[in-house]
Amino acid sequence: MTDGVADIIDGKAFAASIRARVGEHVARLKAEHGLTPGLAVVLVGDNPASEVYVRNKGKQTAEAGMASFEHRLPADTSQETLLALVAELNADPAVHGILVQLPLPAHIEEGAVLGAILPEKDVDGFHPVNVGRLATGQTALVPCTPLGCLMMLRDRHGALSGLDAVVVGRSNIVGKPMAQLLLRDSATVTVVHSRTREIEAICRRADILVAAVGRPQMIGADWVKPGATVIDVGINRVDAPEKGPGKTRLVGDVDFAAVSRVAGAITPVPGGVGPMTIACLLANTLTAACRAEGLPEPEGLAA
Repeated sequence: MTDGVADIIDGKAFAASIRARVGEHVARLKAEHGLTPGLAVVLVGDNPASEVYVRNKGKQTAEAGMASFEHRLPADTSQETLLALVAELNADPAVHGILVQLPLPAHIEEGAVLGAILPEKDVDGFHPVNVGRLATGQTALVPCTPLGCLMMLRDRHGALSGLDAVVVGRSNIVGKPMAQLLLRDSATVTVVHSRTREIEAICRRADILVAAVGRPQMIGADWVKPGATVIDVGINRVDAPEKGPGKTRLVGDVDFAAVSRVAGAITPVPGGVGPMTIACLLANTLTAACRAEGLPEPEGLAA
């Protein structure tokens, strides 16, 4: 923190450094072992946001020197057909990571599809086996967004042992795994949510505050302990009349302008946690490839 303004945690730059480290390790795997990590991404339907996300994943996978396998299926694809594709990818030795892009069409049961992916290829970290391994302190592939948050927190603080951490939100994708990762690093963790009493007071005691609730600018300056590190996972689109009729802008779950005058460090939206998600997907794919082949894992790229 400098002159009453929080340090900005540059997620875009941090993600670039992670991708560079992944690329260097992939190059060594190719040169020394003839191994090319492979990531298969499955997209069902034509959700515009998912289209952009999948395109970016493919681009960054190729830039890291990995093999990228894209499977685009029509929105009316049956669950049986999708599960058959997942089975093919499970059996393909060139595929080390499988990601089925969410959300899926309403007629497909999300849990059945995610549960069909082999846990060792589940680079999203959503399989019940990986969830259980994370919760019990075993080796697991963990969700990409919480992993990115953890990396930034370690970079900021070094050891997290003994720090008071509060996670706002209890989703299976971010809130719960984030809490488990912080516990594994020996932070003292509290999870708050919509039913929590005196939520502001609980947040105010945190050395680390992770906001992942999906409510625009919900967390104000009076929720934050002076000098705390604030990680804003929220991505919310709100009206921006100052830009013109019908225009919108992205904001987080944190009131950035107000909180940056209190916090010691903060991630912006956009440009904070967001870029870390795909970077950590690549890191998870690399980790999965090394584990599959019994090779040493790269340091600092896994939980």
